[in-house]
Amino acid sequence: MKLQVQNVSWQVDGKAIIQDIRLHADNGEFIGLVGPNGSGKSTLLRCIYRALKPAAGLIRLDGEDIRQMSAKEAARRTAVVLQEAASEFDFTAEEIVAMGRTPHKGLLERDTSTDLEIIRDALARVGMEGFAERDFNTLSGGEKQRVLIARSLAQQTRFLVLDEPTNHLDIRYQLEILDLVKGLGVTTIAALHDLNLAAAYCDRIYVVQAGMVVESGRPADVLEPELIQKVFGVGSVVDVNPFTGTPRITFFAGELGNGGGAVSLAVARRNGSKGR
Repeated sequence: MKLQVQNVSWQVDGKAIIQDIRLHADNGEFIGLVGPNGSGKSTLLRCIYRALKPAAGLIRLDGEDIRQMSAKEAARRTAVVLQEAASEFDFTAEEIVAMGRTPHKGLLERDTSTDLEIIRDALARVGMEGFAERDFNTLSGGEKQRVLIARSLAQQTRFLVLDEPTNHLDIRYQLEILDLVKGLGVTTIAALHDLNLAAAYCDRIYVVQAGMVVESGRPADVLEPELIQKVFGVGSVVDVNPFTGTPRITFFAGELGNGGGAVSLAVARRNGSKGR
């Protein structure tokens, strides 16, 4: 599954929220969107999964305009996992996952033995087969995210959209969720808050600022101190994580040559040297 976003813009009350966004994701790539709060990452994702209609531009999946697809066809191709959220209803984990079969079924059509097999397999793939009968709202944040990813697996799509799926999760769950998604091998685009997670898991990243893409490429090529200072307003030291071989970013307040920033840099260097 390939994604092409061509010159996409969206506005509200005449104010541009995203402008002339261009990006692409090749088959099986894990693409990251990074940028400050309010930069337009979630708005762009909403355009991609059709929650919003762009004011201009075109979004294609495997060459087909997503706005020309029926809602059911779009759901067969795209699965969406948002931040952890409680359900308003008392659904079990298995019932949540079963919702992923909806795009493949007719109105009032009941689950078949094939559907049940797909649902149970999806739960097993995320390590949640023992929680099938648990009330979704009683699960931990990490467990809920696993169930929501299982729901996307049950959709049997080849394109996954994630909007800060690890936000508010413990470090262990952040790593487990992204390990799981990376291992699926499906085309993925994700808005990520943590630059170190983006550096560790993404094949390529797009940096979004004030509604525009200001840089893109491999994390090692993009996540440099100058760009981090410009976009996020913080100083940083970037070296290589000895365990993963990916960029490792240590942040400090201010910038080089400015009082507190220099002190923070000295602390960052000491901490960095201890880790090597």
